[in-house]
Order: sequence, then structure tokens, then C-alpha cells
Amino acid sequence: MSSPETDMSSLKSDIPQSGKLQRLFDENFLDYTSYVIRERAIPDINDGLKPVQRRILQTLHNMDDGRFHKVANVVGETMKLHPHGDQSIFAALVNLANKEYLIERQGNFGNIFTGDQASAARYIECRLTPLARETLFNRDLTDYVDSYDGRMREPVTLPSKLPLLLLLGAEGIAVGMATKIMPHNFCELLEAQIKYLRGKEFTLYPDFPRGGIIDVNNYHGGNGKIRCRALIEKADEKTIVVRELPYNITTQSLIDSVEKATKNGKLKIASINDYTAEEVEVEIKMPRGVYAEETIDALYAFTDCEISVSPNLVLIRNNMPCQVAVEEVLRHNSDKLVLDLEKELKIELGRLLEKLHARKLEQVFIEERLYKEIEEITSYPKIITTVTASLDPFADELVREVTKEDVEKLLEIRIKKISRFDINKQKKEIKTIEQDIKGIRKHLKDMIGFTVDYLNSLLDKYADLFPRRSKIEHFDQVDVRAAALSNLQVGYSRGSGFLGHKIKVEDKKNDLELTCSELDRLLLIFKDGLYKVVNVSDKLFIGSDLLWMGVIEDGLVFNVLYRNGSENRSYAKRFKTPKFIMNREYRLFPEHKRSVIQFFEMGNEGVRARISLVPSSRAKYNSLEIELDDYLIKSPGAKGKRVSNRVVRRISSVTGKPRPEQPTAPILPGFTATDEQKKS
Repeated sequence: MSSPETDMSSLKSDIPQSGKLQRLFDENFLDYTSYVIRERAIPDINDGLKPVQRRILQTLHNMDDGRFHKVANVVGETMKLHPHGDQSIFAALVNLANKEYLIERQGNFGNIFTGDQASAARYIECRLTPLARETLFNRDLTDYVDSYDGRMREPVTLPSKLPLLLLLGAEGIAVGMATKIMPHNFCELLEAQIKYLRGKEFTLYPDFPRGGIIDVNNYHGGNGKIRCRALIEKADEKTIVVRELPYNITTQSLIDSVEKATKNGKLKIASINDYTAEEVEVEIKMPRGVYAEETIDALYAFTDCEISVSPNLVLIRNNMPCQVAVEEVLRHNSDKLVLDLEKELKIELGRLLEKLHARKLEQVFIEERLYKEIEEITSYPKIITTVTASLDPFADELVREVTKEDVEKLLEIRIKKISRFDINKQKKEIKTIEQDIKGIRKHLKDMIGFTVDYLNSLLDKYADLFPRRSKIEHFDQVDVRAAALSNLQVGYSRGSGFLGHKIKVEDKKNDLELTCSELDRLLLIFKDGLYKVVNVSDKLFIGSDLLWMGVIEDGLVFNVLYRNGSENRSYAKRFKTPKFIMNREYRLFPEHKRSVIQFFEMGNEGVRARISLVPSSRAKYNSLEIELDDYLIKSPGAKGKRVSNRVVRRISSVTGKPRPEQPTAPILPGFTATDEQKKS
């Protein structure tokens, strides 16, 4: 048996080991999390691309010779940059190609409308679009790093001149965060950039490749909510045709949702057929007794013909994930475009100045016959010195100081070129270069104007290729309960005390029955003044004291006369559909063993009641009639107005009977004596 000292020492030795293990897990998990967020799931704000998309486009640029390439070949080449399997690259390439902006397709790349998959990579081909060639690549502006195996170089980000993040959209799930960025319209993005550069306000809304109708009232800069609807046409009274789809919905998923709703009894259709090819066409036929007009709302309410999308604009900025708004992304991309175009102009200006310097140096060297001075010199260092010295008198004509490299280039000129030197042609070339330099310097003084002109040139060239596809409208929320089919017969058996659509009513005189849908809510009012609201159920025990049941609707008017048990007096009151919490019990009047509803009737006008009073030897009459229209509508819990100081024996309805023009004995406001009023 070990001693306590031995046990404690072994325990202490375990503690740092577990601490090391914990640190190992923490460090590796953080590395993994960082990798997934930055290298797989979340796009970068600068070029709007995920790493796999960037590597695909760079590979296509490296391979670009103007002709189509087998997708299998492109995938294989991309694997030199992307440390994952070919299937992930192929899926990303097909997805990017189907957005139609950057990759031109040849062959079957699937169908975004039906959800059909693309053909195998060996059967289809692709290449960069003219738009991608013009706007994505510039080696002078690109920072490169080693690929995962160190054999190649890949770009950190592409110097994109388009706001690709908003143009393409993106979805990705990382560790502890996700992104869902909506695609936007090409023309609207560039027009918004122009407005921003000119200091004007701009607004951006999504545009989906499947079209449809969108309500953007709650878009909130890419972090709110969008409601999307299919475009539905009524071909005739018995036929509905779906022409456009909501965001990320295919015709197959739409048909599945319609069939599910039909199976659950939420709508009725005779048949549904998909004729989609280049355009969406899903035809829905109505059965006998059902018409297209009444079915459209049900399609929006119970199927994927209407969906809600919750965007979440998360991206990588400065190597860190963050959540921003659409407007902020566009401003960032516009400012970056100005800087990139300025860098390009400065690089081009430097090249032109070097070219002008070389042309003028060559012109002076040949026209002034400076090469004659070195014909008899045999020492190379002396030749360099002599040529350099001979160029000194012409320093003012040159762009910059003459270097040894400049002299060496002059010495490489062949005699053949010197003998055929065309002075006029050289002067013309120099003049053209000087004009180009002048133009660039003019642009550099007004970079905003130059950037706006550049964006306008892109619009002139490509705007017709990318029209808006989604229609922006505001549409009201479909009332699901109103759109539901009233296909349930709910019964209440007073004998058993059960309520539900599986309860059969046998005693028509005492039992209650109504027709409703499975989404309706039922208001139950009991004789003792208790009321509550319940959902439609198969079978629910509520007791034998139910007075009235009905479907909850706003604006219903209830007319009630009840006996207050503690006073033994009757009160009248009116109220509208009460507010409620489901299955919670409420009371129209305080609970008492003798409190009971004596009269109950629905209606806003013309509700009248005949009240029989307990006979009294001193009374001039024993009955009276009241018109409940004379009472103000108050809350359900209000006490109401006393009917009489005497005890009420019974109350009956006289709704529809005209009110007497000359009352014999008015008792209280709203009360009228009748001809039957007599002494006991």
C-alpha cells in the first residue's frame, strides 16, 4: 500500500501534464478555427472571393490562351494551389461559372432552376470571360505568396476592379460564425459606385439569378430580412403557372413543398408538372370546385412559393472576420478602385517615361553620330566613359540622367538599324509617347473623374448582358389562417364534455358544431363567465358547461347579460374580440356559485332582449325590452350596466322586432317598457 506522500506526489505530477494537454487542444483548435474562417468559409472584402475561387480564377488566367479548357484539366491545375480534393474545386468552379460573370461555359453545367447536376468534369469546358480578363488581373498590383507546398506562387488577393463580394454573393459556415451575402445587380453596383464617387447617396438591393419578387423593407444593409416570392401567373381559372423562383429554390424543391402541403390538407390541386428548360415553367392544375384565384394565397402561405431569407454580411477585413453593411463594402471597394487605377496609371507613366528616355537617347546617339567617337577605341571602360561624356551636352533633352545600363543598351544597337534609321518616324513615335504621358498626368490630377469614366466604359460594354432579374415590390404578409382550407368539422358533445374534430355530434339540439381549418383558434365561452382560446385539436376535454364556441376573428361584437351572484342582480355589457394568451383562462365577471350568463348573442346592430322580472306587488310592470345597441362597447372584464333593481327571472331574444316608437315606462337609459307590462 502506498503512503500518502507517494499519492500526493503522483497527483502533483499529473496536474502539469493535464495542463499541457489542455493547452495543446486550445492551440490546435484556435489554429483550426482561424484556418477555416480565413482560408475556407469567409470571403475577403478586397476581392470578394474565397480562397478556392481565387485559386480557380488564377489558374484559368495562367492557362488562358483564348480557347476553352477541359474542366478536369482546370481542376487538376488548381490542385497545385488548393490543398483539398478535386470535388471541392469542381463544385466551386461550377457554382462560379453558373453566376455567368467570370467564367464562360461550354457543355452541361447543370440547371440552377431545376437543380440538375453538371456533367462530369471531363465532358465540359470553360474559360475566362472578357469581363474577367479586363477587371481581375494585374501582376504589378498583385501580392504573391508561396503555395501550400512551396512549389508555386499564388495571389493573396486579386486586384479586382469590380465589387465581387456584392456581385456574386456568398454563403459559408465557419467555426462559431457564418456568412450569407446576397448577390446584387451588376449595373446597379457600378451606378452606386459612380454616385458614391460623386458624393451622392445610394441604395442597394439584392438581385437573384432565379428572378422572383422580393420585399426589401427589412433588408437593413445586408443584415436584416428579405421576403422572396415566386412569380405566379394565372393562365385560366383552373391553371396556375410559376414563371420565376425565390432565392435558392429549385423547381424540384418547390414541387416537393406543394405536394407536402397537399398531402397535409392545406391546399387542393389536381396535378403539378415541370416544363422548365431555359426558363421556369411549373404548371399547377386545380381540381373540381377549386379555382386558381383562391389557391395563389395558399401557395404563398404553405409552400416554398414564399420564403424568408436572413442575410448576414460577415467578411474578412485586415485578416480578421467582421460584420459590416452593404454600403460600407461598396465604399471600401470604390476607394480601393481609385487607388488601384492610380497605381496602374503611375506604373504606366513610369514605363512611358522610360520608353521616352530610351527613344530620345537613341535619337541623340544616332542623329549626332556619337558612335563615331568610339570607332578607334579598344578599351571597353573607355568606350563607356567616352559615350557618357558625349551625351552630357544633351542632358536637357533627356528625361533623366544617363546610367551605365543606358550606355550598354546604346552599344547593342546594330549597324543595320543605324544605317536605316528614320528620323521622321522616330520623332513621330516620341511625339505619340509624349502625348500619352500628358494624358496620364492629366488623369492623375483628377482620379475621381477618371474612375467614373472607367466605370461608365464598363457599363457601356457589359450593361446589356446583366439586366435586373428580381422585381422589387412591397407585399403584405399572407394571412395563413385565412388562406387555409376550412376542411375540419369540430364538434362538442355536452354529454361527454369533449371538443375536437374527431368528436361526432349526435344531439343536434344540445351539442355544438362548426367548420374551420386546422390553423384556426377557437374561442370558448362558458355559462359561468369563464372564457379561453384553444387550438383545434383531435379531442379535448372541456366539461359540460360550454355556452358558445367560434373561430377567433378581429372585430366581433359580443352582447352579454349576466347575473352577478353576490348581488343577485343582472348586468348588460358589450365587448369586442378579447386579447388573449393561448389556453389561459379569463373571466367576463367575478366567479360566484350563482353567477351565470343569462343572455348571449353576437352582432353589432339590432340585438334586442326581452327581460322578465320577478313579480312584485308594487311594480307597474314585470317585463321590459332593451336594445343593446344603446350600450357602449367596453372591455370584456367591465362590470356593465345594471338591467334593473329587481331580480331578473329569465331573458329571451327579440332580435329583429322593431323598437316601439313611444315607450310606456322608461326605466333606465336603453330600457323600454312594453305593452305586456302589468301589475302582478
